[in-house]
Amino acid sequence: MNTTRAIRIHELGGPEVLRREDVALPMPGPGEVLVRHEAVGLNFIDTYHRSGLYPVRSLPAVIGMEAAGVVEAVGAGAGDRAAAGDAPAAGGAAFQPGDRVAYGSVMGGYSERRVIAADRLVRVPDGVAAEAAAAAMLKGMTSWYLCRRTYRVAKGETVLVHAAAGGVGTILSQWCKVLGANVIGTVGSAAKGEVAREHGCDHVILYKEEDFVERVREITGGAGVPVVFDGVGAATFEGSLQCLAKFGMMITFGNASGAVPPFNLLRLSAKCLTVARPSLMPYVERRQDLEEAAGELLGHIQAGDIRITIGQRFALEEAAEAHVALESRQTQGCTVLIP
Repeated sequence: MNTTRAIRIHELGGPEVLRREDVALPMPGPGEVLVRHEAVGLNFIDTYHRSGLYPVRSLPAVIGMEAAGVVEAVGAGAGDRAAAGDAPAAGGAAFQPGDRVAYGSVMGGYSERRVIAADRLVRVPDGVAAEAAAAAMLKGMTSWYLCRRTYRVAKGETVLVHAAAGGVGTILSQWCKVLGANVIGTVGSAAKGEVAREHGCDHVILYKEEDFVERVREITGGAGVPVVFDGVGAATFEGSLQCLAKFGMMITFGNASGAVPPFNLLRLSAKCLTVARPSLMPYVERRQDLEEAAGELLGHIQAGDIRITIGQRFALEEAAEAHVALESRQTQGCTVLIP
């Protein structure tokens, strides 16, 4: 049995629990594919798995939810449809060695090579770089369900995106602009404000210097917004509720500042508000939904409608340093690990 370089955790904790190791690499079984990673995406969910906020099935574990690379080998049945020439252009569960592929919903990304179920992979189209695909899959499909499924953003609406200079924020803001929305983004510094503007934000709020609730009211003429996309969590939750118009929806999808504490649902009744706490995996559990999400995302990237900005690159062995940078809010745009 071969081995591959990987970053594993043997216990839960801070960035120091990330260990570089050589781990066993089996050959792909039926319906499986062996992929050599060219780039691995970094996400807050990786820190949640590492810390234990989100449980992992067992330890030791290789974390990391998104990556892009090249197919090196296929198991029985994993190449049938591709060989027949009828695999969908944006996805398909059948592959051949040499195919460029990506994924964004399966743990195990912090590795040089890995075996993965073929039906979790999608093809990367020409014109989309491996780094962009690796950085965009989880964050981009998250943006897809946020503005296309959980809340369907409509032309002319004004929406609020927290952490607008981050990985999800830069993609989501651009996607909302594609849909014709007016985008308000919150950021932590003037430099991040420029990043947010370059990625679709019409209005930028420096939340450390300004009261974002008051600024949203000013921008909307007191009306508030129909939807808030909040990946920050505890620090912004209360203010986000105050930013909503009547019948508005608060979507909390991340915990960058900590999990939102319990609250009284009766508080929502005065303005008939809705609070949603979605996650990506149920939205792409079915193969057809995965193909739709990835197809829209990669199509927008290929067309230039959505630009994926790689703000930081770390070697795979520097995963701990990457986690420190992410958790301390030192990153801008997307971050990738290079095996």
